[in-house]
Amino acid sequence: MKKILLVSIIIFAAAFTACTSSNQADGQITVGILQMMEHPSLDLIRTSFIEEMHALGYTDIDFDHRNGIGADMSALTSIAQIFVGNEVDLILAIATPAAQAAAATTSDIPVIFAASTDPLAAGLVDNLARPSGNVTGTSDRICVESIFDFALQLTPDIQTVGFVYNLGEVNSVSVINDAKVLFAQLGLQYREATVTNTGEVHQAALSLVGHVDAIFTPIDNTVAAAMPTLAQVAMDAGIPVFTGADSKVMDGGLATVGIDYGILGAETARMVSRVLGGADIADVPVITMADFRTMVNRETAEAIGVSIAGLGSYVEIYP
Repeated sequence: MKKILLVSIIIFAAAFTACTSSNQADGQITVGILQMMEHPSLDLIRTSFIEEMHALGYTDIDFDHRNGIGADMSALTSIAQIFVGNEVDLILAIATPAAQAAAATTSDIPVIFAASTDPLAAGLVDNLARPSGNVTGTSDRICVESIFDFALQLTPDIQTVGFVYNLGEVNSVSVINDAKVLFAQLGLQYREATVTNTGEVHQAALSLVGHVDAIFTPIDNTVAAAMPTLAQVAMDAGIPVFTGADSKVMDGGLATVGIDYGILGAETARMVSRVLGGADIADVPVITMADFRTMVNRETAEAIGVSIAGLGSYVEIYP
């Protein structure tokens, strides 16, 4: 009888273990999503990432989504430490500062960044083609030459452009440096108005009024969070604003040749799927997106007197 009871217990325990393992398999994958801050571009990356993960068959995956406070590294690091303490399976870091915080916090948990403009300059990877650590991801580096080709098509008389960006965001500095090199070739002048937080964007924009013919803001998360403010100051002064992201056009900028963040989010999900499936980070190269949207804000164009008649069908008119 004791022998039968013992066998029964063993069988029950095995069945329970199998059941537990199955349940763990359903819910064992947890992805910590560390988002630098809330603004339309970053939100779109997150939502498209989650949608694509579900489409790839990850229906029971757990997403622990937390927003930081802009480029406040202490806040971002604290969230990354929570993810490490919770032993998440992977960290998705949206925007460069979030990726830097996550990469500095763990060398064991895979960190996949989304929308890091210059991952080399940011110190996230040492090789785009074959990352050597636990970090890889998608880059949203834009082509400033394409942006200003389009800018000069819309507003051919501009001579001086104001740069509004956060000096603390490596992603922005990298693009601004590209713009400075391009301007030397084109014979354009520039004037800088840098910020450290969203509260400074209004004054930075005002400081350019009367001194510039146009404003350019790259893929800068700080400025993006206050883009409606910048757009309104520029609109009141009749100054066109050219941007590095489609969301900034939706928030009142005039035009961009920028990244489609919905596509970037989905591409990042496919990368995460590879890593969760066992791929070595070294075999998952950084992807620099090549899907650009050429977009013009119709209402802004009308408000500042810029004609958008005759633009090609490749140009998306918003709204």
